[in-house]
Amino acid sequence: MNMLKTLGAYVKEFKKDSIITPICMAVEVVMEMIIPLLMARIVDQGITAGNMAVIYQTGGWMVLCAAISLSAGFGGGYFGARASTGFARNLREAMYNNIQTFSFANIDKFSTAGLVTRLTTDVTNVQNAYQMLLRIAIRAPFSLITAMVLSFVISPRIATIFLGVVIALGVIIFAIAARTMKTFRRIFNTYDALNESVQENVSAIRVVKANVREDYEVKKFKKASGLVHDLFSKAEKVLAINSPAMQTAVYGTILAVSYIGARMIVAGSLSTGNLMSLLTYCMNILMSLMMVSMVFVMITMSIASAERIAEVLNEKSTITNPEHPVETVKDGSIVFDHVTFRYNPESPQPVLNDVSLNIRSGETVGILGGTGSAKSTLVSLIPRLYDVSVGSVSVGGLDVRQYDMEAIRNQVAVVLQKNELFSGTIYDNLRWGNEHASDAECQEACRLACADEFIERFPDGYNTWIEQGGNNVSGGQKQRLCLARALLKNPKILILDDSTSAVDTATDAKIRKAFREDIPDTTKLIIAQRISSVEDADRIIIMDEGRVVAFDTPENLLAHNRIYQEIYEEQKSGGGDFDEKRGED
Repeated sequence: MNMLKTLGAYVKEFKKDSIITPICMAVEVVMEMIIPLLMARIVDQGITAGNMAVIYQTGGWMVLCAAISLSAGFGGGYFGARASTGFARNLREAMYNNIQTFSFANIDKFSTAGLVTRLTTDVTNVQNAYQMLLRIAIRAPFSLITAMVLSFVISPRIATIFLGVVIALGVIIFAIAARTMKTFRRIFNTYDALNESVQENVSAIRVVKANVREDYEVKKFKKASGLVHDLFSKAEKVLAINSPAMQTAVYGTILAVSYIGARMIVAGSLSTGNLMSLLTYCMNILMSLMMVSMVFVMITMSIASAERIAEVLNEKSTITNPEHPVETVKDGSIVFDHVTFRYNPESPQPVLNDVSLNIRSGETVGILGGTGSAKSTLVSLIPRLYDVSVGSVSVGGLDVRQYDMEAIRNQVAVVLQKNELFSGTIYDNLRWGNEHASDAECQEACRLACADEFIERFPDGYNTWIEQGGNNVSGGQKQRLCLARALLKNPKILILDDSTSAVDTATDAKIRKAFREDIPDTTKLIIAQRISSVEDADRIIIMDEGRVVAFDTPENLLAHNRIYQEIYEEQKSGGGDFDEKRGED
């Protein structure tokens, strides 16, 4: 019921269309049911009696009923399509808008492929099911009941045969629906794996080709595709029982009605016209049953899809604005006060464990640590991408949970190692940082990020078109463009998460020099694997297994910290980066 309530909220805009459609279907059915009665009158009172007036008069009524039925059918189709497509549009928009509100914790619950499947395949299934509910689910039962009632009026004896067939087929239909329900749920979950395989392969096609892994990717896709095929085959084998059962019922009933009706005509208890009407009603009843079975199949498929859609719509962000949020961030000072953090609240081992730090506004702080030491997790708490489990993180003297989320995130710019560029010009991509930035401001940000030197070599300069994902620029160029984009926000805090890893050391030094001279008031946190990237920082944090094991100036660390000494000696002598060797403090 909760699922129906959730989805039903997105039909309200098309409530009028959703009401008109079944009315049109009902009118169409009534007109269709009247026509066999008029045919019986033509046969019994017109043709048999040789009364042409009755034939013409009744024929005129038949034409009128057919015209009304045609118009009602057209109206049902038109308004049903409006309601179902509008419903689907609203569901997609609502899901997409809700996804935009998700915190990183929410996003971690859903795979990208799973969200794409919900926005496409699942919504299409629900759309088709809703249209069938408005049209066929109204038309078929109404037609079946009306035809059954009129059959009993004409001949209770023959109508009893119809009733018995309807009950038997109803039991078969319900049994088929019950068996296929679980299979269809599994099918749509399997679609997620199939879409994920396609997404990974297409987005990383250069990596696949460079490592000659085409055969592996083909096998992985075939496995996912094969599982979908097997599950659909399993469901279709059960559904295949539906058609022969219906055909057997249709032809068996026609034979029985023809035989019994002929004997009744001979006995004088049934007219020829009424037998024709009964045969027409027989076909209407059995065709309505077939339509009902189609509706059951579609509803069975759509219930699984509807549940997956409702799951996204009902997902509430784990991070919300406070009741009276603060809109202004005073400065770039950062304080971690005994912070403990878990991605999963049930996890016994925290990712960050009792971290306390005090970073002054405008300070440049390097962060070193091995893979898995929670460096990225640490900085992700500053713009409130996640909320702490224990303790607090403050920026500008206030707990980040007191700020308006948009306000704090506008003042904390994060540049990741694998940032994304979007299809559009370089100017378009830069203005993701500030949509109102002038050309001069964009060019200044690129100068600070040392991106101007390669942009000016492009024939179209800043109007050069960037392909989706930045596939037509190098890794270092992409990182510098992302740096410039972050700088356009004029943030109070700039976080560089290994974001110069693809840049040569000379360019890295230029970037650091520009930051030091041109944005001295901005607090800069630099996660790096190279000592050279952080050796001129004011202070350096060294992390290990979610703990801060040292936080001091480079000079003091070099004099007193064994870990930093070994890293320094190894890298200065060409021995590698932080992860290759590490001594114990």
